[in-house]
Amino acid sequence: MGVLSKIATNNRHGEDSPYFEGWKAFDRNPFHLTQNPQGVIQMGLAENQLCFDLIEDWIRKNPYASICTAEGVGEFKDIANFQDYHGLPEFRQAVANFMGRVRGGRVTFDPDRIVMGGGATGANEQIIFCLADPGDAFLVPTPYYPAFDRDLGWRTGVEIVPVHCDSSNKFRITRAALEEAYEKAREANINVKGLIITNPSNPLGITLDRDTLKSLVSFVNEKNIHLVCDEIYAATLFCSPKFISIAEVIQEMDCNHDLIHIVYSLSKDMGLPGFRVGIVYSYNDEVVSCGRKMSSFGLVSSQTQFFLASMLSDDEFVEKFLAESSKRLVKRYHIFTKRLEQVGINCLKGNAGLFLWMDLRHLLPQKTLEAEMKLWHTIVNNVKLNVSPGSSFRCQEPGWFRVCFANMDDETVDIALKRIEAFVSQGKEGGENTATRKHWQPNLRLSLKSRKCDQGVLTPHMMSPHSPMPKSPLVLART
Repeated sequence: MGVLSKIATNNRHGEDSPYFEGWKAFDRNPFHLTQNPQGVIQMGLAENQLCFDLIEDWIRKNPYASICTAEGVGEFKDIANFQDYHGLPEFRQAVANFMGRVRGGRVTFDPDRIVMGGGATGANEQIIFCLADPGDAFLVPTPYYPAFDRDLGWRTGVEIVPVHCDSSNKFRITRAALEEAYEKAREANINVKGLIITNPSNPLGITLDRDTLKSLVSFVNEKNIHLVCDEIYAATLFCSPKFISIAEVIQEMDCNHDLIHIVYSLSKDMGLPGFRVGIVYSYNDEVVSCGRKMSSFGLVSSQTQFFLASMLSDDEFVEKFLAESSKRLVKRYHIFTKRLEQVGINCLKGNAGLFLWMDLRHLLPQKTLEAEMKLWHTIVNNVKLNVSPGSSFRCQEPGWFRVCFANMDDETVDIALKRIEAFVSQGKEGGENTATRKHWQPNLRLSLKSRKCDQGVLTPHMMSPHSPMPKSPLVLART
């Protein structure tokens, strides 16, 4: 008899996938501008570190928002003792207002439907526990976030049925692909309970258009299954077309609202993953009631609720933050895409998110998973960049990679791009295929002064020359 349970020891966590293996490579040899300039640069972590200066400035101006300051300590006793799993009323109201603002004010959210979870990870698992039993399944369009296998199925026992999308139509979700996946699951006697989408998409960095969203709502209504919309990147929009929430679409349709659920978080939009703020917003009264009971296992701390209620209720700050975040994201996006284009690397045209969907298919000697893995191993182990291979996102087309661009400062960005440029250029000069090259040397003495940081745009954060060595992402909470 084993010491540990089947849940604890099953392989659904996905720790052995290339997605997490790349993080381990960074963990073993983390890049630092001064202490380890030849280390692995973390480009596999979707963090938004571009606007911390705005939040820090707000904190300095609003010390009363913390119960651990002289100005806010008067609230300490009440907040420290608060443990109602409904959450602070002012917190739920602030989150509901923020969600509406992020969606352009075209839809409003009821604070009484705000249910807390431990980050998006906890919120996703929470909604699955409410909707499905072990052995049931959810349809998930590919490519999808690798940790969905963990979040949706590790402890719930729920299965994922991939809905395969491809580059022929820029990975758009089609009704035909949905029907095919649904029918195959039914033929295999799999009970499909719902469809889960991410909008904006992780890893594609694109938003779903209105017609696609209407098609998805029609599909779930016809099948009488649930639709869970993960909208945690809603405020990372940086260019057109605009983000359209499922909340806006169902206002225009005659549909069963009981089947519609939204997962939200402040990890990406505000860059606060360590605060573990996950939200389930359901139009189904029973799900709200059940989810609220389950939230006892993953509440947001009352101290965090108190702080965020104050910050998110500051309309002037929120408006400035969202506008500035968009400006900084689009600038970073263009820096990456333009310099990649100069060495013959294209990306799927994106308009949201903290990453690029990079096309390296032309660097593969064969269009196979094995060739993709060889190229990925070279990039991680030799070029020293942790990018995530498309296969870890269940993409069936070898050669696509997700590259995160918002989790580092300007100097680190420049070094990472120089490594890519040198890698591709040396491959062309040597006449050899980059995917099979076993030995690659950067052959660069990368200057720490290669590009001066635009102080009007960024301030160095985790990887600044004055910061300590970064903590391993493996010990950080993931959403």
